Formats: sequence, structure tokens, C-alpha cells
Amino acid sequence: MTKTLFTAAAAALLGASMTVALADDMATPDEAKAMSEQARAGVNEMGREKAFVAFAADDGEYKMKDLYVFCMDQEGVMLSHAMKPELVGKNLLDFNEYGDKLFANMVTVSKDSGEGWVDYKWPYPGSDEIREKTSYVLNNDEGFFCGVGAYK
Repeated sequence: MTKTLFTAAAAALLGASMTVALADDMATPDEAKAMSEQARAGVNEMGREKAFVAFAADDGEYKMKDLYVFCMDQEGVMLSHAMKPELVGKNLLDFNEYGDKLFANMVTVSKDSGEGWVDYKWPYPGSDEIREKTSYVLNNDEGFFCGVGAYK
């Protein structure tokens, strides 16, 4: 009985420590906004093509914790996605997999104010759980926007 209790307690502690470790690896919305601002500067300074290469580099400054950069045009076509390059070239205005037209909302924010937060639901890394996420999107000098998202 004592061995069973010890095993259960050890498993619970391990599970709790893994949750804390995962939480420590997750970025904050403030970090997402800062990276989005950095991405805008990167596009403005390097130009579109060089910036997209930099955004995709696994050893670069545009991937940190769970953050990455994605870029989209004003029509809803994905121009660059650091984690899912298969989305590039696809129009995602009608995407509504988790109850939000998040990409359409991003385009609206981009067109209306040039920058801002867009809230939506998205699968949490390492699980099937759908959680609240927010992305900060910013227009750049090239006429499209880039964004970076973080879980709330």
C-alpha cells in the first residue's frame, strides 16, 4: 500500500513539474507583440524574401519558446508561415476550424488600424485541448502584415 501511494505521489509530482516546465516554455502576449514589431522591422529593413527566410530559420531570432512569425496579404493569402509552410499561397479568409474566423479578423484589423490584437481559439501544443490565443498583427512597408501569437 505504501509503495502504491509513493508511486501515485511521484507520478502526480512528475505530471505537475511537466506542466510547469511547459508553461515556462510558453511565451507571453507581450513577448508576441515584441516579436511582431521585430518582424515588421525585419521586413522593412531586409525586404520580403530575406525576411521570410529569416522567419523560417530554426536557429534565428524569430523563433522563441512557442513563438513564430506568419505573414498574410490583405486578401487573406498566407505569404509566409515559419511552422506550416504548406499554408503558403492558400487563402484562409474562410478558415473557421475552432469557432473563429481568425484570419479574416486579422485582415480586418490590418485594414482598419494597421496593427492590433486578434483573439481566437487554437489547439494547445502537445494536446488536443483548444485554448484562448491572441496574435498581434502589424502592417509593414511592403503592404502586408505579419503576426505573432501567444496563449492567454
